[in-house]
Amino acid sequence: MMDQISSDTALELTLTARGLRACAPLDGPFRDALRRELDRPADLPAHGAAGMAALLSLAARAAGSDATLLIEGPTGTGKEVMARYVHRRSAWAAGPFVAVNCAALPEAMLEALLFGHERGAFTGAAGAAKGLFRAADGGTLFLDEVAELPLGLQAKLLRALQEREVLPLGATVPVPYRARIVAAGNRDLAVEVAEGRFRADLYYRLRVLPLELRPLAARRDDILPIAAALLLSAAGEGGEIVWIEAAAADRLLAHDWPGNVRELDNVLQRARLLGDGRRIGLADLRFDPVRAGAGSSPRLGDLVRAQEHAAIEAVLEETGGRRLAAAARLGISERTLRYKLAEMTRLRGGKPAGAALQ
Repeated sequence: MMDQISSDTALELTLTARGLRACAPLDGPFRDALRRELDRPADLPAHGAAGMAALLSLAARAAGSDATLLIEGPTGTGKEVMARYVHRRSAWAAGPFVAVNCAALPEAMLEALLFGHERGAFTGAAGAAKGLFRAADGGTLFLDEVAELPLGLQAKLLRALQEREVLPLGATVPVPYRARIVAAGNRDLAVEVAEGRFRADLYYRLRVLPLELRPLAARRDDILPIAAALLLSAAGEGGEIVWIEAAAADRLLAHDWPGNVRELDNVLQRARLLGDGRRIGLADLRFDPVRAGAGSSPRLGDLVRAQEHAAIEAVLEETGGRRLAAAARLGISERTLRYKLAEMTRLRGGKPAGAALQ
């Protein structure tokens, strides 16, 4: 008992030293998670004591090389966090960290945005632009959702990786770049290669040093430490830590987290708003209605999304799984369709959408 009192006092002193406060008593499993988070070195991502620690050790070793790194894992598992960790531990740490989501860029502008362009290279190009590869000079370029790149651009990316130079749109002479390349994808790239949607030669060029992030539900010892990190960040300078009560902590540990860390952040933000601002109790936790199961009333956005997904499944069935034909019938690009199928897979906890329609 005296050891526990001493431990709690030490925790309070640590919080005070950082200009933070927490409501007493400091009880339940969140106490140990918070203590672990407060002791965590600033350059390490929040994690528990088991599997993630081993992965971080591997990532630190990978950081010592200039080889291209591929980070794989479901959406929301922290791939960019891992990429930033590798950047901080690498010889490129003094340079910029440039992150780009390949799925979010306009398809017509992808090449110019990545590789740059000369003045007059296309309508509206009033001046030259160096592109993201050269914007990352001396640092790290993080290419997230790399599987969303069209096949034609995948060939140009492969050449850029092999030759360490890019050819801006409208230029006739390649320009060298000096940056570490880290790529990431939320889908199994080996499957994408087998189905002809991703180049095999690019896959092997990217997968020199692979790191695989497992879903949050498969690394439950990370849940409370990550929650502690999120709540510490929300407290800010001189703020009060919102405490997670024992029953709420148990519920967080029991949830299957199909949305991974992003869903955890969403649930905690909502709980902070619903609670008294000092503690998060079991009654303050609200999970996505579509995922939470029976007894919840779905929101309008969830209903619209569900109808959209049902329509996609129906059209894929009608077209025999031919995605080009399905995309044309739906009035969207094949790239957009693939992005929506990836979203459907994520919402189903990793079960592939339209798996029988490949």
